[in-house]
Amino acid sequence: MEIKNAKFVVSSSRVQDCPSHRLPEYAFIGRSNVGKSSLINMLTRQKGLAMTSATPGKTMLINHFFIDNSWYLVDLPGYGYARRGKESREALRKMIEGYALHRQELTCLFVLLDCRHKPQQIDLDFIHWLGENGVPFALVFTKTDKVGPVALKSAIEHYKQVLLETWEELPPVFATSSERGSGRDELLDYIDQVNRSLKEAADAD
Repeated sequence: MEIKNAKFVVSSSRVQDCPSHRLPEYAFIGRSNVGKSSLINMLTRQKGLAMTSATPGKTMLINHFFIDNSWYLVDLPGYGYARRGKESREALRKMIEGYALHRQELTCLFVLLDCRHKPQQIDLDFIHWLGENGVPFALVFTKTDKVGPVALKSAIEHYKQVLLETWEELPPVFATSSERGSGRDELLDYIDQVNRSLKEAADAD
């Protein structure tokens, strides 16, 4: 799949304020500074679509982007930014959980992980929470250009082994680099495949 048109629609502070439609939504989330905005810009080939910043924790709202008049890409706030105050962290937690649990249009939540780091407890806890609540998700390793192919393969395998200690079946896993554009086709093809399956199921009804 190749994205031909991507446009920003709206920023929302609550799931109740998100756009009203019945189209699939693919949301992106991860710890602050994991490369979320860069990945979104790489996928859409629009450098300034999602705002990137050297300051962690910049995204504070649920941002919707309309893709090819057929599905939505959603940029969620990053979690785990220690410098936020307790009230701010709690508000973000409620926003993220509200979207993940109550947004019926959510088709897949892509959880971004920096491939250079060992499994972080905050990520593992969030992944476990998604599983407990039946939220469909996939794992996306970012910044793969920062490590060699052997180290990357080892890091991903280690992550899988850690997850298999508590999971019977692993979610889809992708490896990406916003700098090199790698992983773009795999991610977009996965979204396209899911969209086709949803359309076939809807047509069958």
